[in-house]
Amino acid sequence: MSTPDAAEYRIEREIVDVGPEVVAAGPPPVPPRAGDFTLRLADPDSDDPQLLAEWFARPHLMATWDQAWPAERRRADLAYKLAGDYVRPVIFSYRGREAGYLELYRVARDEIARLYDVHPHDLGFHVATADTELLGRGLVSQFLLDVYLGMLAADPECRRITLEPAAENGPIRRALTKRGWIDVGEFDVRPDRRIALHILDRPGDPCPADQEELA
Repeated sequence: MSTPDAAEYRIEREIVDVGPEVVAAGPPPVPPRAGDFTLRLADPDSDDPQLLAEWFARPHLMATWDQAWPAERRRADLAYKLAGDYVRPVIFSYRGREAGYLELYRVARDEIARLYDVHPHDLGFHVATADTELLGRGLVSQFLLDVYLGMLAADPECRRITLEPAAENGPIRRALTKRGWIDVGEFDVRPDRRIALHILDRPGDPCPADQEELA
C-alpha cells in the first residue's frame, strides 16, 4: 500500500464541518514548557518522522497506540496536522533528552465533541512516553498536570482540558485521577474504539463538568 501525501491524508476522528466559532478559535497553542519538560513542534522535514517511527515500534507504545507506522507515513501525518487547525504534533524533552510525543488538539474538531457540550476553545491532548526510564516514577502524572497548566495559560479562553485514553489503559487512568481529572465514564466512539473520558476544568470555571452534560 502506498503512503498518502499530505494532500490526500485524512484522520478518521477529525470533524471537518465546524462552525465559525470553532474556526475563530484557531489551532491549539503549544506552550514552550511544561514543568521540567520542554515542548517543540515536530518537523516533517527533519529526522522527526524516523524518530517517531522508531518510538512507536517499541512494545509499550505498540500496545497502547497501535501506530507502528513507517517514517514516510509519519511524515505525511505530521505535514497534514501542521497544515490544519485540528491538532499540533509535539516532541517533548526531559532535561534536554527527547523523551516522547504529544498531540494537542481542539476538542470541537474531534469525535469526542459529540460526548458533551463542548466549548470552541476546549483543548485535549494525547501523550506517548517513549523513554521508559521516566515511567513508574510519578514524572508522567506530574507532566500531565504541567501540560494542562501550560495549555490553560496559552489559551485564556479554554475552559477545560480533556483526555480520553483507551478504556483498558489502567495506568494512565490512575495517573489522571491522581492529578485531579474527573473520570466521567467509558464510551464507544467507534465500533473498534472504547475510551475513558476524563475532564479537568479550569480552576474557578463556572460550568464544571458533570455527568448530566454527557450525551
